[in-house]
Amino acid sequence: MLSNLAASLITHDRIKTTETKAKALRPFVEKLITKAKRAAAKTDAKDALHLRRLAHADLRDEDALSLLFNEKVAQFAKRPGGYTRIYKLGARLGDSAEMALIELVKAEDQGYKKSKGRKSTKAKPAKDTAPAAEAAPAAESEAKA
Repeated sequence: MLSNLAASLITHDRIKTTETKAKALRPFVEKLITKAKRAAAKTDAKDALHLRRLAHADLRDEDALSLLFNEKVAQFAKRPGGYTRIYKLGARLGDSAEMALIELVKAEDQGYKKSKGRKSTKAKPAKDTAPAAEAAPAAESEAKA
């Protein structure tokens, strides 16, 4: 099942599946992409062929494998990791299964910036408004006189 999902993801760049399958597919595909990157970086043809055969043992789809090793690997050459992204879509109508969209991240996509940490939830002290409230009636009484 993972091999077929990975072949579809590599071929189409994004697929819609259940959230559980998408979470299982993510490490499977990322390991395949890492093997393709290592094969592209190797100068020795024997090592590159070995990595390709290891990937073929997992993927088992020659068209998707050649697409990954020949074309898609250049897309991930400068990325240190995080080759996939999962979007949660909500429940499916038929059986209420949680659906997700898993996609390959583009090379130029930086993603969103993560926050530095949790912000403080302490309430800020309120400004003292009592003297201003007392001054207003005093001004009114002087205006009447």
